[in-house]
Amino acid sequence: MSAESIDVLVVGAGPTGTALAVDLVRRGLAVRIIDKGATGFDGSRAKGVQPRTLEVLEDLGALPDVLAGGATYPPLGIHAGPLTIPWAMNPRRRATSDVPYPNTWLIPQHRTDGALRARLQELGGVVEFDCALTSFEQTPEKVTATVSTPDGVRRIECRYLVGADGGSSAVRKAAEVGFEGKTDESDRMIIADATVEGLSRNRWHVWPRLGGRFVGACPLPNSDQFQWMIRLDPDEEPSLELDDLNARIRAHTGDKRISLTQVSWKSVFRPNIRLADRYRAGRVFLAGDAAHVHTPAGAQGLNTGIQDAYNLGWKLAQVLAGAPDTLLDTYEAERRPIAARVLGLSTKKYEGLSRLDPSSIKRGDDERQLGVNYRGGPLAANAAGRTRTLRVGDRVPDAVLTDQAGHRRRLFEHTAGSHFTAIAYGSEAGADLAAISWPATGAPLLRLFVDARAATERDIVLDDMGGGFAKAFGLSSPTLLLIRPDGYLAAVATENRVDAIDAIAAGMLPASKPTTLV
Repeated sequence: MSAESIDVLVVGAGPTGTALAVDLVRRGLAVRIIDKGATGFDGSRAKGVQPRTLEVLEDLGALPDVLAGGATYPPLGIHAGPLTIPWAMNPRRRATSDVPYPNTWLIPQHRTDGALRARLQELGGVVEFDCALTSFEQTPEKVTATVSTPDGVRRIECRYLVGADGGSSAVRKAAEVGFEGKTDESDRMIIADATVEGLSRNRWHVWPRLGGRFVGACPLPNSDQFQWMIRLDPDEEPSLELDDLNARIRAHTGDKRISLTQVSWKSVFRPNIRLADRYRAGRVFLAGDAAHVHTPAGAQGLNTGIQDAYNLGWKLAQVLAGAPDTLLDTYEAERRPIAARVLGLSTKKYEGLSRLDPSSIKRGDDERQLGVNYRGGPLAANAAGRTRTLRVGDRVPDAVLTDQAGHRRRLFEHTAGSHFTAIAYGSEAGADLAAISWPATGAPLLRLFVDARAATERDIVLDDMGGGFAKAFGLSSPTLLLIRPDGYLAAVATENRVDAIDAIAAGMLPASKPTTLV
């Protein structure tokens, strides 16, 4: 049996796997993405997309469809007998120049999946459904995967294999990676997407009861459906038939007017709290739920998975272009601690529901993931790399600048894409930026000159007319900044700027002959 040779095989076409495929394909890699399901997931399950993930989706080119398919979260309406208590679970924030998407976005998971698949198709890729990984073998040079397809068994040789195939990951099991944690079989919840009569759509309705039992109904935007959440008694064997669901909801809420008329998707959810003991096994990587599973509280799982993909994609591309293999070790070093913290946050929120703790349904900055950073990690070990507001490893904020034609331009317009970005702030730093060399292979370098003179006609020159860029970045003197392809700050240099940038960039770049500015 002959084998096809590609760069990366992605197993699992949920939001994590598809986001990774989008990132890899736009970098020019040969990629296949397979999923054992006959079609894409058709439910609402993970319905909250956090502000940082919206920024990632903008960079990947999938944001317009995500915004069109969702809305901001409605306020809660907590039903206590005849009273309905309003509760602002997600305080509404205004967009600012540095945070363009400040609010968690409510969108059924199937629409997020669809937006990513549509973007992949625009780039020339496609999800191959009804294709299951049955086994793989790896050598120091490649992975050979055996895949069952509608047309028979196929072998695929790839440089790297990524398992994004969920909590029961076949990739993780075959790689013999431990998955420590717990699954509480006595703590279960019915989740169902249903059309409903007799219930207003201006609230996320919650009917709490003692002992942590509750019924909730969240209106799904741009539809006539609600996502229903019904927490079960321990050891209860529920019926998911429509009549039984209606009887259960009416008995719990005391409202006989509520009527589910059609259920499009339903499931019994068991909260898993697990973390893979490693994210890498040779040329095999884990991402998303294959590496970490969470409770549903706080809308963290999907977001953490997409950001896994965003961290891994550029590193795979760089190593395939000739960067040191050690760059791939930084994926686990950066992302696994994030997952561990998110597990703690979502678990605490979920446990608070059983105590009717109001803080368990409150959402704040931790959930928005804008503060996620890689400070102190292997690519941000330089503690001296900081400004008044940022440290190496931090998310780079957006900013509004002015181009030479007098038009307002967002910084994110320029950082978006498959490249690194170097920013020279001030004329002295501009001269240094012109002197930086960069390899001809791998991710290119985009040079931005802010309040500085251009070195060539190809350079992008922007003015910080309102001072918002300098304020957001905490700058007051000539500075060179290096931004990673995933939008995190890689270097800050105020002295010996060229040498400082070169030293930090070396571990992320191919070891090929550099090119210089003409």
